[in-house]
Order: sequence, then structure tokens, then C-alpha cells
Amino acid sequence: MASELEPEVQAIDRGLLECSAEEIAGKWLQATDLTREVYQHLAHYVPQIYCRGPNPFPQKEDMLAQHVLLGPMEWYLCGEDPTFGFPKLEQANKPSHLCGRVFKVGEPTYSCRDCAVDPTCVLCMECFLGSIHRDHRYRMTTSGGGGFCDCGDIEAWKEGPYCQKHDLNTSENEEEEDPLVHLSEDVIARTYNIFAIMFRYAVEILTWEKENELPAELELEEQSDTYYCMLFNDEVHTYEQVIYTLQKAVNCTQKEAIGFATTVDRDGRRSVRYGDFQYCEQAKSVIVRNTSRQTKPLKVQVMHSSIVAHQNFGLKLLSWLGNVIGYSDGLRRILCQVGLQEGPDGESSSLVDRLMLSDSKLWKGARSMYHQLFMSSLLMDLKYKKLFAIRFAKNYQQLQKDFMEDDHERAVSVTALSVQFFTAPTLARMLITEENLMTTIIKTFMDHLRHRDSQGRFQFERYTALQAFKFRRVQSLILDLKYVLISKPTEWSDELREKFLEGFDAFLELLKCMQGMDPITRQVGQHIEMEPEWEAAFTLQMKLTHVISMMQDWCALDEKVLIEAYKKCLAVLMQCHGGFTDGEQPITLNICGHSVETIRYCVSQEKVSIHLPVSRLLAGLHVLLSKSEVAYKFPELLPLSELSPPMLIEHPLRCLVLCAQVHAGMWRRNGFSLVNQIYYYHNVKCRREMFDKDIIMLQTGVSMMDPNHFLMIMLSRFELYQIFSTPDYGKRFSSEITHKDVVQQNNTLIEEMLYLIIMLVGERFSPGVGQVDATDEIKREIIHQLSIKPMAHSELVKSLPEDENKETGMEGVIEAVAHFKKPGLTGRGMYELKPECAKEFNLYFYHFSRAEQSKAEEAQRKLKRQNREDTALPPPVLPPFCPLFASLVNILQSDVLLCIMRTILQWAVEHNGYAWSESMLQRVLHLIGMALQEEKQHLENAMEEHVVTFTFTQKISKPGEAPNNSPSILAMLETLQNAPYLEVHKDMIRWILKTFNAIKKIRESSSTSPVAETEGTIMEESSRDKDKAERKRKAEIARLRREKIMAQMSEMQRHFIDENKELFQQTLELDASSSAVLNSPVVSDKTLIALGPAKTQISEQRQFVTCILCQEEQEVKVEDSAMVLAAFVQRSTVLSKNRNKFIQDPEKYDPLFMHPDLSCGTHTGSCGHVMHAHCWQRYFDSVQAKEQRRQQRLRLHTSYDVENGEFLCPLCECLSNTVIPLLLPPRNIFNRLNFSDQPNLSQWIRTVSQQIKALQALRKAGSASDTASSKNVEKVNELQLPEGFRPDFQPKNPYSESIKEMLTTFGTATYKVGLKVHPNEEDPRVPIMCWGSCAYTIQSIERILSDEDKPLFGPLPCRLDDCLRSLTRFAAAHWTVVSLSVVQGHFGRLFASLVPNDSHEDLPSILDIDMFHLLVSLVLAFPTLQCQDFSGISLGTGDLHIFHLVTMAHIVQILLTSCTEENGMDQENPTGEEELAVLALYKTVHQYTGSALRGTPSGWHLWRTVKAGVMPFLKCSALFFHYLNGVPSPPDFQASGTNNFEHLCNYLSLPNNLICLFQENSEIMNSLIESWCRNNEVRRYLEGERDAISYPRESNKLIDLPEDYSSLINQASNFSCPKSGGDKSRAPTLCLVCGALLCSQSYCCQTELEGEDVGACTAHTYSCGSGAGIFLRVRECQVLFLAGKTKGCFYSPPYLDDYGETDQGLRRGNPLRLCRERFRKIQKLWHQHSVTEEIGHAQEANQTLVGIDWQHL
Repeated sequence: MASELEPEVQAIDRGLLECSAEEIAGKWLQATDLTREVYQHLAHYVPQIYCRGPNPFPQKEDMLAQHVLLGPMEWYLCGEDPTFGFPKLEQANKPSHLCGRVFKVGEPTYSCRDCAVDPTCVLCMECFLGSIHRDHRYRMTTSGGGGFCDCGDIEAWKEGPYCQKHDLNTSENEEEEDPLVHLSEDVIARTYNIFAIMFRYAVEILTWEKENELPAELELEEQSDTYYCMLFNDEVHTYEQVIYTLQKAVNCTQKEAIGFATTVDRDGRRSVRYGDFQYCEQAKSVIVRNTSRQTKPLKVQVMHSSIVAHQNFGLKLLSWLGNVIGYSDGLRRILCQVGLQEGPDGESSSLVDRLMLSDSKLWKGARSMYHQLFMSSLLMDLKYKKLFAIRFAKNYQQLQKDFMEDDHERAVSVTALSVQFFTAPTLARMLITEENLMTTIIKTFMDHLRHRDSQGRFQFERYTALQAFKFRRVQSLILDLKYVLISKPTEWSDELREKFLEGFDAFLELLKCMQGMDPITRQVGQHIEMEPEWEAAFTLQMKLTHVISMMQDWCALDEKVLIEAYKKCLAVLMQCHGGFTDGEQPITLNICGHSVETIRYCVSQEKVSIHLPVSRLLAGLHVLLSKSEVAYKFPELLPLSELSPPMLIEHPLRCLVLCAQVHAGMWRRNGFSLVNQIYYYHNVKCRREMFDKDIIMLQTGVSMMDPNHFLMIMLSRFELYQIFSTPDYGKRFSSEITHKDVVQQNNTLIEEMLYLIIMLVGERFSPGVGQVDATDEIKREIIHQLSIKPMAHSELVKSLPEDENKETGMEGVIEAVAHFKKPGLTGRGMYELKPECAKEFNLYFYHFSRAEQSKAEEAQRKLKRQNREDTALPPPVLPPFCPLFASLVNILQSDVLLCIMRTILQWAVEHNGYAWSESMLQRVLHLIGMALQEEKQHLENAMEEHVVTFTFTQKISKPGEAPNNSPSILAMLETLQNAPYLEVHKDMIRWILKTFNAIKKIRESSSTSPVAETEGTIMEESSRDKDKAERKRKAEIARLRREKIMAQMSEMQRHFIDENKELFQQTLELDASSSAVLNSPVVSDKTLIALGPAKTQISEQRQFVTCILCQEEQEVKVEDSAMVLAAFVQRSTVLSKNRNKFIQDPEKYDPLFMHPDLSCGTHTGSCGHVMHAHCWQRYFDSVQAKEQRRQQRLRLHTSYDVENGEFLCPLCECLSNTVIPLLLPPRNIFNRLNFSDQPNLSQWIRTVSQQIKALQALRKAGSASDTASSKNVEKVNELQLPEGFRPDFQPKNPYSESIKEMLTTFGTATYKVGLKVHPNEEDPRVPIMCWGSCAYTIQSIERILSDEDKPLFGPLPCRLDDCLRSLTRFAAAHWTVVSLSVVQGHFGRLFASLVPNDSHEDLPSILDIDMFHLLVSLVLAFPTLQCQDFSGISLGTGDLHIFHLVTMAHIVQILLTSCTEENGMDQENPTGEEELAVLALYKTVHQYTGSALRGTPSGWHLWRTVKAGVMPFLKCSALFFHYLNGVPSPPDFQASGTNNFEHLCNYLSLPNNLICLFQENSEIMNSLIESWCRNNEVRRYLEGERDAISYPRESNKLIDLPEDYSSLINQASNFSCPKSGGDKSRAPTLCLVCGALLCSQSYCCQTELEGEDVGACTAHTYSCGSGAGIFLRVRECQVLFLAGKTKGCFYSPPYLDDYGETDQGLRRGNPLRLCRERFRKIQKLWHQHSVTEEIGHAQEANQTLVGIDWQHL
């Protein structure tokens, strides 16, 4: 189909390009009916430009549209060439002082917590950095898109509204001048014309509903039969469903379907098929049929191509209008006028109204386009912003209704614009007074919650997903209400009062529908069957919490409003309780001669509800009356006399009794819904408007009635009246052996009731109840939270209630009550309570949960014990009540309470016969303490002549009434003080008696007649002192005993550690604390030499190890069964200097020579735990079997991948994938006696070359004639064999079968992992991979030691030491299980790279070989030659010569690649022999390279370069030979900081002046150097055609991260997904190894890897980290470790806020700074190759990590 279109399209393009914008504009200027002209032009050209085929070409379309359609408009508007016209307009324009930048998704936004009027006022990064707020307390968040920068908006900021950039624009005469004065008359007229036509056209075409005909003015004569099948976005169907459906409907590939789905999700619609009507209709029916099963089907329309074309151009027009008005404020003003002009149809017919009202019918792309236009036009022009706000408010109900029916998120709905008007204080006030906005919002809200019960209360259906979805929509209304109320008025006009109270009425109506909703009845007998719906009601309560608080704040600001609101609220409460006494019988209660009438009501039998918002609002207003002193100024205006206290307290009291009964276990059968309700009732999110207000309501009631009456009603509601009103009831009760449960229940209820009394008297920290201010309240909260335990900042914030601005007010007071402790490498910063605040601790603080209370009690007692104080926790001294609540204290000395206390104390004294509990007694003691504190306060603050009416001390000294003459409370306390069963409470009782005496003294000193002090107390004092002394003596004895025991224990511990060394040596950290000393065999002080004929001979140590699986000990021997170490082999790019290399075909790749860029190595690590080979085999088989069973049961991954041979070390659960056999030093096994003189280097090279030649000739001969064996023998004889060389000799393998098998196992594993191929024991590359892994591992450890400035042979951690030793010995022994000729062949090629040989071509040049890898391979392959050589040359000699030869090659390599900078200062003659020698060598090299080397540098500089370059190589070699030959390291190495160069040379038997090597062997070396330098690659390098690695290689580090996290967020928000053109990435993720930004966790960037779809990060780990990666997820501020496809974990990020905490998920938004130590820790994990291990441990510890699809990240 496409081919037919091509020529036609080209022809059209030619025609279009010949249009001239200028001519068309000229024609328009002459036109009489401009609208018709423009419409005809559009009708003709738009379908020719847009929608010409199945796939859009945005670049081409835009270019043509600009040329043919927009160009003429711009000419017309400017009246000249727009390239000159627009800049002119721009110059004339005064730039706006508003920033108005619209945020992209994920862009960082900043809000200042000190200056922002509310949290929605935000700045973009640029404005923020140039504002005063960057030094304030700011909050950083990432934008969800939409919304714009409020810089320059005076109403948004308390101070600093302008940044530096926008400040310049505020001129002195900031009078609101008309922006049109800068434009000429005719420009205005023309602009008006064109804007009116274009804006109308865009609105008309975007809101057009028909699918196959255009508006009449745009119709063309002939209609083509081309249609699009257009798929629209919805929020119901998932990506997967859409992709699957599309593949079926329009049979496309999965890739294409993903592309379609992504575009639909982003733009809101996408055409999925292009063709004639039938063809598209068919696709539509398939899609509808496939998606309508569970939910409503996907929305699909078949649209005519010309309609789609016009709509696309309509969108283009909107963005064009947005750009054009950017040139001048005048143009913006004209567009606003056009948009808001009333249309022909009167009310709500302006273009802006039309767009808003059809918002829910538009698709996502169109919505966001016109919202952006509104933002850049209407919202940037203050005059029109106001008019727009009015239009918005008028349409509010309709818009919300549309939004409820629509299923797109709020972010793309026009209702989201409410935040722009409602938060601006002046606009909000204007809308309240003129448009009655508050009432509108609340009414709209009420309309949407239609379900009511018979009493008119809200009734919610089952909370299904759909319900929840709808309910979330409704909640956005509450958000709008919150915006309107967020800025409080300072001036009140009469209209504002009137409209606010009208809104308040509506609000009361809403609360009235909530009063008593979701009532519950106690289940008796049988458990509830269906959990009742409770979440919706609580969600509503939570959302309204702030609104209720803000309503109260508004009322508090104006006395008239407060009085009116109070009356209204009271009236509504009366209505709610209209039938208060009906139907419930009145009863009379009597205790202690007091009687009261109340009604019969049992919480445990009747309905009760936890929702009482009207009562609670009244309580809040009542406190405000007290706080603002209105209650005392205008008592006559208030209906205080009408209040009926019993009515006020009834419902809150029921609610509290319900909590008590739930706690006592009486409501168990009501299921979890009730438990959850009680939890939320007390929870920090709700308690401010629920639990706290109930307490206040009770306090209000008590302060207005006789406390005895209140207590009796309370006893009755708690269902405890019987117990306390009948004497001896308790005894009867416990003697009739009643149900244990009932006794228990009653005890709990009594405890709860006493607790409630403590709260009513003690909770006076709300401003208005007690004489305190708001900071005292917060301080007290913090003190009590920190009494439990020290807390991090975020924990503290979570435990404090937030206000509507998300502030807790904590920062202002925290310094006063707590110290801050900074965090270490892990953990977070903590606040600790200052010791002087401990005296304010109240054990019965009302916001403690049960668990917190016991923790706090424990912690405080412990603290007191540590400070050697009394462990009593007496009630703290409280602030006085406000006058309105002052009578509350009398409850403490009321008869009924004294009666209750006496009863309980009596139970305690008569210990046995009664059911009572210690916590009951503890609460009574606390109450007595409170009363004494209160009396003391009263006495101390009493005025002269004032009689203190609070006489608690007298009342507790009086014995009981006549009939039973019970002793006085005081007497009982004195009795209890000596009761043996009350040890814990003795301190408290002692404190009470002490305080009692103190009060008595005060009373006596103030009264005239001194009463003789009673004997009793004196006696008591003396006995108490004795008691104290006795206690002290006991404590001292106990302390000595403790110390003795501790000493014994630490002694035992030391022994244990000595005996079980291995257990304590499993630490990874390379620190000295856990060190295994390397030089165990003691050697005399002669110099130690690690290799060569002069190698120090050491006696072989016997090695015993214990298997961790069967616990048997065994000696490591050659002929015994094998012992193995668990090991983990992984590919690694940690040392890589070139991450872009990629092995094309691993099956054909030859790894013999390692390139010096170390682009990918194989690293082996081990946890150091030893097993028998057969034990391990058994263990691994069981793991495999278990895995097969598991796969059938569960589909989850485990943290290890059994198919790849992975398992967890049975002891430490460290991830492993193979085992290394433990061996004795292999060299000692193969060493024969050496009896001849050892040859020098050149002789040795000659001999070896001959041996290699002989072997090659033999091999050729062997392969040429396998026919006649006799000929072979002759041929061998014909060959000139070097003396003593027997190529037919096959050495015997000394190892046992089990060891051989393990050698093969580990070799194959290394080969499989290193090359990513299938295992194959026979492959000739296996030995190469083993040598390579040995070399690479040593190199990586040398790098770590150098980076950390640790000595080379310092104390290495055991596991590393064991791993290196086993790995080196394994690599040295591996040739015994491989065919000799293969290894000999490798040796030949390796050797030929240094000593040229005719038969080996195409070997890499000296520049392209990593010399250490070469050294290891040569040394380890050499025994295959040496074992057939009987001429007496020892292995050691070979090692030494190989080492010398490679070292010299390395030096030449360094000389060739070192960039020699000319140093003018050292031009004087070189002095030292080293410098002279190195200069001579340099000249030689210079001569052989054909003088291509640059200049002659100074000798000093050269020698320094050589020494620095060769150092890492020498260090690695020292490690290698140390582990290979077992020669201990000289002690000088073990201290760091010494100059190791000489020691290294001695240990490695090198001359200190390395250049001597060349001089000693000059005859052969010169020819070798010549052959090295003549290589073609060397010539290319020196001529600058290629580059090479220079030495020493720099250490790889992770990338540099910025100090401030927000710059990372900014960088990420500018990053767009590379695949989907210019779309913002949802989860931008930064690779910390190479710094690449990736688009993670999205379909667009998934690629295929080994036949699986993987996300961008996983794909990147394969190219950058060969399977392992370290990433930072920028939006989440999380570090992500990935390894392979199924393994990953999150790790704590290196960014901390000022409180020393990380903020994963950026929830708190505190500014984050880089913590270098933590970043170094991550880098260290990477250097040590521990990422995979870290993931393994994390996944084992946290099973949820296993279920995540890591490969999609």
C-alpha cells in the first residue's frame, strides 16, 4: 500500500512547498470575510499535510504545517516577515515578573517551609537557586507534571517572592498598566481577528463528536475512503491486556504492539490501523470483543482521516498560540479576551468554558495541550486569572460531575487547576464571598455521597475496587475545600462572615450525616460472619481531619463568627440527640450519700458508634471560647446555661467505654474491623479530631457538673456501679467462684476507668484547657516519644500530628528537649532526651499505646537505677487549668473517687480474698500522687488570706464512716509499704508519704497553731534510713559478685576464641582486626627469596582442616580424597579500561593473550569454608533435588540459580557456584633434583626454543603419517632432539582420583563462566581460563591493597588468603588433568610472543599483552616441558628466566607507552647508575623503533616512570610466587609505608637496578628488543594511528556524584527516553560504574537478551559490568544492585539529609547531601567483587526481594 502512495505524496509535497506564506497573508488582508477564507485554506491544505498514511511523520508534518498553514498566520499577524516582526514585539514587551514555567514529569520542585504560604507554592530549580530560600528550610519533591513555578507571585510567599532573574522586572511604578499600550492599533486588530478564528477552529475541531463528517465549513467536495482505527487510553486496562489484544486485532508483532500501547498511554490515543472503513471496522470489533469480558471495553473509534488530520492540526495550533503569546504580554491579553468572550449562546458559551466542559470527552494529549495553553495565558495574566477563576467556580459542580464519570487521573483533568485559584488568598476570599464557593464545594461533595440510612447518616457499600476508585474521586473535593481554607483571613468583612457561616452550616450538615455512622453492636455467642465496612468512613474522617481543624482556626480569628458557629454547632448536636431520653428508662444512682438521675444504657448491649464529629467540633469550639476569652467577655451572648452536661458527655463517654471493653476482650467476636477502628481512633492521623476531642468533651462536661455525679454516671457506663456501690461486693464476687474471664474483664475495666480519670485531670496541655501555648504541647509529645527510646528525625515526625501544611512544629522546640547524635557508616542520626526533661515524664501520658507505655516505664526505671535514684515515677507537676475548666481538679477530692480509692486499697491490704491487680493499685497511687501535687501547687501559689479549698490531705487522713470503720487511706498506704508482695511499688508509696509530710509542713507553717509532729513519722524516717543502709550494703555485695562472674566469663570467652580460630575468621573487611598471620613457618633472618634456583627452602608444613558438613578433621595429602573450598567465579570488568569490547562469538574466541585493557576478566572469590569433596557433592545433589521439587510447587526464584550450578555455602550462606580443591604446593611434587650447572638466560631461551621446535616437528609428523608407526620412530631419531629431552615421556599423575575430579570440576566451571559457554572438559581453552582467573584475582587484590595504602603482605583476611593460596596452587596443578600436548602448544605460542619463532604468525604485539597474565600462564605451563626434560635444568631456573624475560618486556612496554613530558629542570647530566642505564636502554629502543620515539627525556624522569610503571607488576608477581612456592614474605613488607621497591626486588631475586637485567643479557636482549619494536602495531602506535594503555594503570573508581542530590534529579528530569521520541523517562536510573543514564522499568526500552525481554538496566549490566551492575534510581534515591537476570536488591543510598537519614523514595523531601564514607563503602563492595554476594545475603534475609522481576528493571 505504501508504495502506491509514494509518488503521489511526493507530488503533493512539491505543490505544497510552492505555496508562499506572504502571498496567502496578503490575500487574507484584502479579504472581506476573513473567517471563510481561512477556513477554506485549512479545509484544502490540512488533509494534504496530516495523516497521509498508517504511520505519522512528525518532522515532515511540522515542517509543512509551519510553511503552509502557520506561516501565513504569522505574516498576517505581524504585517511583515515574522522573523523580524516577533523580535520587535519582544523588545517592546516588558517581561513578566511571573516565572510560570510548567513542570515536566519528574522535574525537581522546591518549597520553602519557612516562607511558602502553603505547601503548593513551589519553585523550579533555576528560580530556587537564585532565591533567598536556598538557605532556609526547604523541601524538595519531584513534580508529577502540570503545575507551574510560583516565582514572582507575591501572594505565594511570605518573603522573597522573586528570584534574581525575575527581580529585575519589578519596576517602581508597579501600577497595573494595560499591556496593550505597547502594540499598534492595527496589530491589535489583526491579532484579534486571527486569534478569534484560530482559537474557535481549534476548540470546535477538538470537541467535535462525529466520526466521519467534518463541520460544514471544512467539508471538501470529494471524500476519500481512508479511515483510522483509533484506540483511546483508559485507566482500567493494563498494558499487558492492551498489547495482547492488539496483537490479535491488527496482527502486529509484540514490539509494535508495545509501541502502540506506550503511545496510547502517553498521548491518550493512537491509530492502530489505516485503510478503508470496512478494514478498520473489523479491527475495532475484535478489540471491543476481546476487552469487554471483565470490564467495560477499550474505547475505539473508526475516524475519517480528514477529521484526525484537523484534530492533529488543532493541537499544533494550541501549541503555536502558546508560543506566539510568549512574545508579548499584549498578545497574551488579546488571547485571554478572545477565550473568555461570551459566545452567542449566552451563559457558559465562551471558548474557555466550552473546552472546560468537554474536558472529560477529550483524550489525554488534547487535555494536557489546552491546560498548558491556559497556564501560559489565563493564569499568567492577573486580570484574566480572576475572571477565569469565576468561570471555573460557576462551572464547578458540572466539572466535578464530569470528573467523577471520567476515568483518567486527576492530573490530566481540568479539575486539577483548582489548586491554581483556590490557594491564592485573595482569589479564594473573592470566590467565597461572590460565588459562595465553600457551600458549592460541600454541596457538590454531599451530592456524590448519596447512600444514607434511615436516620440520614452516610452508609457505605462494600469497599470494592470500583467503590474505592469512585471514593478517591470524591475525596479530591475535600482537597479543594482544604485549598480554600488554607490561608486564613486577617480582615473580616460582613459578606465574608455571612458566606463563611453559610459554608459552616453546609459543613455541619455534612458532619451531621457522619454523626453516629457505622454503628456497631457487640456480638455475643457467635463470631461475626461478615466483616462490616469500616474503611470508607475512616478514610472520610482522615481526609476531613485537617478541614475540621482549619474550620476551627477560621472561627478562632473572629469573635462574632466564633459565637455564631458555637451556637449553630450546639443546635445541630441537639438535633442529633433529639431522642436522647426517649425509650430509655431513667434510673437513680447512689454512692456515699450522693444521688444522680441518668438513663439505663449498656455499651455492651446497645448500638454504639465511634464517629461523633459534631460533638468533637463542639468540644474544639468550646476550647476556643476559653482560649480567646470570649467565654469571659460576652457570657451573655453564649448559650452556656442551656448546656446539659450529661447530654454532652454521653456519646464521647460511650466511645471511651467501647475502647475499654475492646481492650478487656469483651468484643472479641466482632472481628478485625473493630480492632482496626479502635486503632485508628487513637492513631496519630486521626486522634487530634477524635480521641483528643472526646477527652476534651468529657473535661467540658465535668467542669460544669458535680464531680460525684459524673463519677457515678461513669461507673454506670463502665458497668462497674455494682462493685463500688455495694459494700463487700468484691469479697462476695471473688468468693462465689465466678468465671475467671469475668474477674479479668472487670479488673481491666477498673484499670481503664482509673486511667480515664487520670487523663481527665492530667491532660491540660491543649491551649485553652490549661494555661499553656502550642509549643508546650509539642514539647510534651516529643519528651514522651523520646522517653521510650532515642529516635531518628523521621520516626519522631511520624509520631507527631501534622497540620495542613505538613508541619509538626517539631524543629522549633526539639533543641530544647533533645541532643542529636550523628550516624556512623550505617544507621541514622538519633535524638536523645536531655536528662533534665525526665522529670516531666508522665507514665499515664494519653497518647501512649499499651506497648509504648510499658517500654517507656521500663526505660525510665532503668535510667533511674543507673543514676542511683529512687525508681518511683511520680506524676509530674502540671500547669494550672484555664478558668473555664478550673473546677475539674475537684474530681480528685470528690467523695466517690475517695470511696473508689479506699475500696481498691482495702482489696490490696486484705490481699487474698479479692480479685484485684497491681496495675489497678499503681493507677490509684498515681491518682493520689496527682492530688498531692495539686494541693502542693495550690498552697504554694495561694494568695494571702485565701483559703485553699483543695483539702485532699485532710480527707485521706480521716478513717472511714461508722458502720465498718475502715482505716484511713493514709493508714492503708503505711500498711502496704511493708507488704512483701508489692516490692515494685514501695518507692512510689514512700514518695507519697514524703510529699504528704511536706504538704503538712507547708500547711502548718501557714496556719498559726503548730501541731506537735506525730511520733509515727519520726519512727518511719529512722526505720527508712536503716532500710536504705541495708539496701546499699546488699547492692555492693551484688556488684562485687557480678564483676567476678564477668571476669570469669571473659576468660572463658578468650579460651573459646583461641580454640575455635576458624569460626572467628569469616570477616570480609580487609582490616587488621581479623588477620591470619601469613609467615607461619619460622625462618632464620637471611633474605627470603621467592623463586629461582636460590629460592629459600622451607620445610613443608602439614595442613589439617575440618569439613564443615561432617565435622571430621583430615590432613591435606596428595593421595587422599579431596578437600574443597566453596568458591564463586564471576566475570568482572572492575579493572577494565575498555567496557565496549564485546566477544562476538564465544565459541570461537581465543583467550590466550589478555589485552592490557583487561576489558573482561574472571574473578574467583571464596568464603573460605572447607568441605570433603564427597560431602559437597552430596549436599549439592540435595540442593538440586530440592530445587526440582520447589519448581513444581512455587514459581518464585530462589536467591541462587541451581541450573547454573549455584548453591549457598552450608555454613555462612554465601553465594557460590563451584569449589576449589585444597592442594599442597604443587611445585615441590614435580621438582626433580638439579645436578647440572643452571644455564643463563640466553642458553635457557635457546634450549627451550629447541624443545618447542622438536615438539612442533613431532606433532606435524604425527599428524602427517598415522599410517606406519615404524617410520615415526625413525623420524623421531632423525630429529635433532636437545640433550636430555624425552618428548615421549608421560609423567605420572601423583593426585588421587577424587582430587583429579575436583581439578576438572573447578577448571570447567571457570571456563564456563569466564567465556559464557557450555561446559566442556576437553576444550583446549580450559587451562587458559584457569590461569587467567588466577592472574586477574591477584591483580584485583593488589589494586584494592594499593588503593587503601595497605602493605602488600599485611594481615589479609583469612578468606582472601585461603582463596588466593588455593587458587594459585590449583592453577599450578591443573595441567596434570589436561592433555600435555595442548598445554605445550599454549606454551609455545605464549613463548613465541616474546621470543619470535617462524611457525607462529599473527601473535599480538608487545603493546597488546598484559604482562602479568603472560607471566602467570608461562610459569604455570612450563612444567609440561620441564617434565620431559632430563638434562637437569630445574623448574626454579625456568621460573626465574621466565620472570626476568617478562619483566624486561614489561619495561620496554612502559618505555614505549610512557608519555614523556619534557622537564626543563632536569637537563643536567644524570648521576645515578639507574638513570644512566635507563637512558642507554631508552636510546636502544629509540634506535630500533626507527627513531619514532619522541625526544630524549631526562634520566631521572625516565627512571621514575619505569619504577612507577613496573611497581604493580612486581607486587602482583610477589603475591603470585609467594602463594605458588610458599616462601614466607619478609617482615619488612608487613608494615605499610616503607619503601618497598628494594625489598620487592630482593624477594623476587631481581637486581635493584632493573636495567641491569638488560645489560647482563645484552647479546640476546638486543635482538629481542629489536623484534618487539619492529612490530607493525608498535609502529602504528608511535605514528599516532592507534592508542595503547599506559602504565601504571589508573585505578577504576565509581563516577563522581554531585554534592547536592537535587542536581541529580534535575539531570534526570532532563533525560528523555532514547527510544520513544522525546518522552520523559519514568524511572531514570544512573549507572554508577560508567555514568550512563538509562530508562529503567518501562516497556519502551526493553531489549532482547539471550531470548528474554529484559529492561534497560539488566541489558546494561551485561555490556558494562558483564552481568553485575550498581545503579542509582534517581527518583527513588535508591541504590540498585543487579547480578544476572534474577538477582537484585536495593541498597541504602550514599545521600543523607541533615538528620543523618537516607530518604528512599524521596518521601520526606529534606535536602540530601552526599556522604562520602557511604559512597566509598559501595565502591569497596564493587572493588571486592562482593556485589553478587551482597545481593545473595539480602535476598536470603528478605524473601520479598525474591519475588521482584529484576530483569525488567
